[in-house]
Amino acid sequence: MSKAAELAKMGEVLTNSQIGGRRNLILNPKMQVAQRGTSTAGITTSGFYTVDRFEVTIVSAGTYTKAQSTTVPSGQGFSNSIKMDCTTANASLSGTDQVRLSTYLEGQDLQQLKYGTSEAESLTLQFWVKSNKTGTYIVWFIQPDDDRQNAASYTINSANTWEKKTITISGDTTGVIDNDNGRGLEVSFILGAGSDYTSGTAPSNWEARVNANRYAGQTVNLSDSTDNEWLMTGFQMEVGSQATPFEHRSLGEEILLCQRYYQEMGSFPIVIIGSNNFQGTVAPKVVMRSAPTVSTDSNQGRVTDCNAADFTTGGLNPAVTANAYEKGNFGWISARFQGSGLDGGTSGDPGVYLPTGTNGNPLQMDAEL
Repeated sequence: MSKAAELAKMGEVLTNSQIGGRRNLILNPKMQVAQRGTSTAGITTSGFYTVDRFEVTIVSAGTYTKAQSTTVPSGQGFSNSIKMDCTTANASLSGTDQVRLSTYLEGQDLQQLKYGTSEAESLTLQFWVKSNKTGTYIVWFIQPDDDRQNAASYTINSANTWEKKTITISGDTTGVIDNDNGRGLEVSFILGAGSDYTSGTAPSNWEARVNANRYAGQTVNLSDSTDNEWLMTGFQMEVGSQATPFEHRSLGEEILLCQRYYQEMGSFPIVIIGSNNFQGTVAPKVVMRSAPTVSTDSNQGRVTDCNAADFTTGGLNPAVTANAYEKGNFGWISARFQGSGLDGGTSGDPGVYLPTGTNGNPLQMDAEL
C-alpha cells in the first residue's frame, strides 16, 4: 500500500471510529434514559413523557401510549427504543390536527453549523425505525430564531421490520442560530397531520415557515387505527453530508447530559422552622440549562428529625410555590421551598425530607427547551 493510501485509510479509521470524537448532536439517541418512567398511557396532549429529550405533540389526533421499549434491531448494539402506540384512533385528521415526536437542541451547541453564512454546513441524520404502517413519513426541521423550516421524507417499506434510514439536509445560508441556551433547532418525526400542514409544497431547502408546507408529502396517519405503532432508535445527527458509524456513548454520560434539562431529587435536607413547618434547599446534581421549574406530584412524605431521633409525618404544602434561584454565568441553581403539616418537630432542628407513602414522589426539576 502506498503512503498516500495509508494516510487516506488512517483518516477513514479516525473518522469512522470512536476516536473521531463527539459527532452525534442528539442526546439520549439510544433511548436508554427515561427518568419520568418507562411507560405513560392515555396521552392526548403535548408533553415530555418517559424517554428523556423527546416531546410528544398531540393535537386532536387520538390517544397514545409512549413507552421505552426493549424491541430493537438485531446486532446494532442497542437495548432500547422509543415506542408510540395508538390506543384511541382518529381516522380522519383535519386542519391543525397532528401527532409528532420532537427533540430540541440549544443554539450555543450548534454554532459549528455556521448558519447564516456561505459556509453553512449540511446535517446528516440516521436512525432505525419500525412500524406496521408502511408509507411516507416526514422529518421536519424548524429554526425558531428566524422562524425558518426544512423537511425531508423517508419511507417505511416493509411492515413490522426494522429499517435503517439516512437523510441529509443542506445548511441554511440565510437564517442565523442565536448563540444562547434557547431552542436553536427542533427536529420532529411526523406521525400524522391535517391539511393545514400538508396541503402545500414540501420544502426543497431552508425557507421561511409556511404552515401548509411543513409536512407536505406525509401519507401516513398513525392515528387511524389502534393497531398502529411506531418505534425508533439509534438516532444520530452529525455535521456534514457523510453518515458515519453510530457513536455509542456510555449510559452514565447520557444520564448526565439529560439531567441538564430534567432531573429528580428523592430526598433533601431541611430545617424545621416551627411546630409544623420546614424549609429546604436543593442543589441540582448537574448544572441545568436554566433556572428550573420545581414541582412534586404529591404532598405526601416523611421528615426525619435528626436531633430528636424520631419521625414525624407530613409533607410538602402544594399551596407553597417553589422558588428557583440562578447565580453566575454557569447556572448554579438551587430551589428553596416550605412544607407544612408536620406532626410535631422542634424549631431549628435539621432533618431530611423523604418522599414516602402511597403517593410520595420526588421533587421534579424541569429546564426543558
